[in-house]
Amino acid sequence: MDSPREKDQMPGFLALLIRVNLIQAWRRLKSIVQQSRLLASIICAFIAGYAWISFWLFHKGLKFVEQFPGLGPLLTERLLFLLFAFLFVLLLFSSLVISYTNYFRNRETAFLLTLPIPRQQIFRWKSIESAVLASWAFIFLTAPLLAAYGLTRGVPWHFYCVTVVLLALFIVLPSIAGSWIAVSLGRYMDRRAFQIAALICVGAILVGAAFWLKAEPVTDEMLETRVLAVMDRLLEKTRFAQFPFLPSYWLSSGVLNWSEGAFASAGFFALVLLSHVLFFGVLSFTRTGGLFFDAVSTVQSRGSVLARWAWFRTWQSRTEQHYERQEPLRRVIDLLFWLRADTRAFLVKDIRIFWRDTSQWAQTLVLFGLLGVYIINLRHFSHQLSNPFWINLVSFLNLGACALNLATLTTRFVYPQFSLEGKRLWIVGMAPMGLKRMVTIKFALAGWTSLAVTLGLIVLSCGMLNVRWDRVLYFAFAITIMTFTLNGLAVGLGVLYPNFKEDNPSKIVSGFGGTFCLVLSFLYIAGSVALLAIGSPWDISGEFRLLRIAVGMGGFVSMSILLGYFPLIFALRKVTAFEI
Repeated sequence: MDSPREKDQMPGFLALLIRVNLIQAWRRLKSIVQQSRLLASIICAFIAGYAWISFWLFHKGLKFVEQFPGLGPLLTERLLFLLFAFLFVLLLFSSLVISYTNYFRNRETAFLLTLPIPRQQIFRWKSIESAVLASWAFIFLTAPLLAAYGLTRGVPWHFYCVTVVLLALFIVLPSIAGSWIAVSLGRYMDRRAFQIAALICVGAILVGAAFWLKAEPVTDEMLETRVLAVMDRLLEKTRFAQFPFLPSYWLSSGVLNWSEGAFASAGFFALVLLSHVLFFGVLSFTRTGGLFFDAVSTVQSRGSVLARWAWFRTWQSRTEQHYERQEPLRRVIDLLFWLRADTRAFLVKDIRIFWRDTSQWAQTLVLFGLLGVYIINLRHFSHQLSNPFWINLVSFLNLGACALNLATLTTRFVYPQFSLEGKRLWIVGMAPMGLKRMVTIKFALAGWTSLAVTLGLIVLSCGMLNVRWDRVLYFAFAITIMTFTLNGLAVGLGVLYPNFKEDNPSKIVSGFGGTFCLVLSFLYIAGSVALLAIGSPWDISGEFRLLRIAVGMGGFVSMSILLGYFPLIFALRKVTAFEI
């Protein structure tokens, strides 16, 4: 525990750390603007364009839903509950991964622990930093939606002010929960009972979610009943989002009640959020510093979280004795005999670093878990498709969903790869391989690895949707081009805007270049799906129009070359003249 004198000094230390980091962020922003005002203006224009396009799409979608008499308000309300429930879960996972990295895999944390700063104060600062890094994307997504919802419902101006306050309170709860889970993982991850219990809980949650979220097909008998009864039955599986003890329920209820003029009910839910934030926030900010320090000591002192298992100790001893001969990864990479030896060694190095970073593959597991839920429910949705218009629409929406998953992978994992070389970059730069071939290898590894994922995903999802084989080939060709384009964009911008001062991938992605890469990826996906739909050989009338196909496919290929080829070429030119 911290002494009374240290507790009195805590606010001063916290203010100092916040002020120093704000000054550093402001100076980095100024340096970027001074380096290239044109590029900074273009990025700001892209961000503003993304906000406007997303606002326009949300507004059109909400207006379309509101046109259903009697059902519009019900559907809009349920959509808000579902959105904030899933975003709460995603915020919790994001906070967990980022907090674990910030607490136990961060050089700044290790440096601060050597200074005469109270451990509770260090935990406070790292919790605030993790909350900001985990929630910026949440705000970026929900702001256009809530603005469109307010415009659709014709709410007064104070609705937006209250919504900002509710969002700020809501963000705190998953951040605190994620930080506590991260500290618990750091302290008890090496215990066998904890590992078994965690695996059982995760498996039970996944199996329960798969059965609970399974869609119920609509039969002819159901269609003969009242529409409201059918909708109530179809939305039955979404009632979990209206569980009264979920923070997302308090947020959604506050937003909905305030938009409808029920200020007393909205104030009640706001006070519920505030009371929980104050209670758990005080516990986190005053009683978790000692647990955090014990967890840091435990993580830094243990060799492996699987050391208690006999089979792991046996495997580890054999690996240490016969490392070169028995390592599975090296044996697999050596099968690529047509590659040079230094190229194979570099591939092994990159894969090892990725696997050793818990924050990297943990987020990958979360992402693929969400994709598994998406794939499981596609086969139930396909039974309702009979109209050619909806078949075309859903198939291209599926392409967009797969491409958005690809953009998440490239922005989160591919973009920071060059920056993660850090101070070791001079070793590769002075080697015969050189930086140019290193960037090329990183692009090839990311491109072919992600292509295996995206091709499998698009073929499997098209099979679930009962799409014809010729359309499957069309979508496979499109996702192949988009895969290499998005990887070229991520690798190129990662080299053009490196950040060698950070070893945390989340901070690297949250910077200027990562945001630019994310916005460009989303705009590219939106434009590509639209152009591919225009250039599709199939339309509702069944006519084959050569001009429309040429315009759509030509625009798609041109945009892919512009956003995928040129950033990679500029990056290769930069590393060629890079001074070590």
